[in-house]
Amino acid sequence: MTPALPHQAEPADEPSRPAEDRRHVIRRRALTLIIIVLLIGVPAGYLVISANQSRDSGKDKEAKYAARGLTEGWPSKLQRRLYQVPVPHPANQVAHYETNNWRTSRLYVQFQTTHAGLDAFLAELGLHRNDLKRHDITIGTRDQKVTGWKFAGEGSRPGDNFGIVRKQKNPAPTQDIVVNTGNPAFPMVYVVSRTVP
Repeated sequence: MTPALPHQAEPADEPSRPAEDRRHVIRRRALTLIIIVLLIGVPAGYLVISANQSRDSGKDKEAKYAARGLTEGWPSKLQRRLYQVPVPHPANQVAHYETNNWRTSRLYVQFQTTHAGLDAFLAELGLHRNDLKRHDITIGTRDQKVTGWKFAGEGSRPGDNFGIVRKQKNPAPTQDIVVNTGNPAFPMVYVVSRTVP
């Protein structure tokens, strides 16, 4: 049997505390409840708001990357450098679209430029205007469906089409190029640049 431990006696010089009245008990419990709510509720609320914003951001990105077809505007400098598509100045009606999968990445670009701009574009690729072959549609049906481009039949641009394929060894990109001369002063250029990682 273990002996009982002695109880510590209250110091003789301290007066005993009076019992709390009901109002103080309620006030103390309310203050404790407010502190608990603030310590738990504020971070939890922040997490909920942050999660909703993150989910919405993911939906926006998903919609952007699930979009089919061309987007008006210039491809980024990084895209132009990686896919070796030097859009010349001046150029208008510029649009692009990029697709990526585990086998092949493609950048689709269209732009309208001047004859000097076309010559500058071809020169940067190591090509000349006389390398283009009349009526040679080098952009395939699959790529035309992705972009909505039409080079023959109803819905296509008037004028002659000239094409060329600039082949390079992987991982350097290969470009399929079609130039439409429906507007004699401002040729329209279509490029599909693909690379295999």
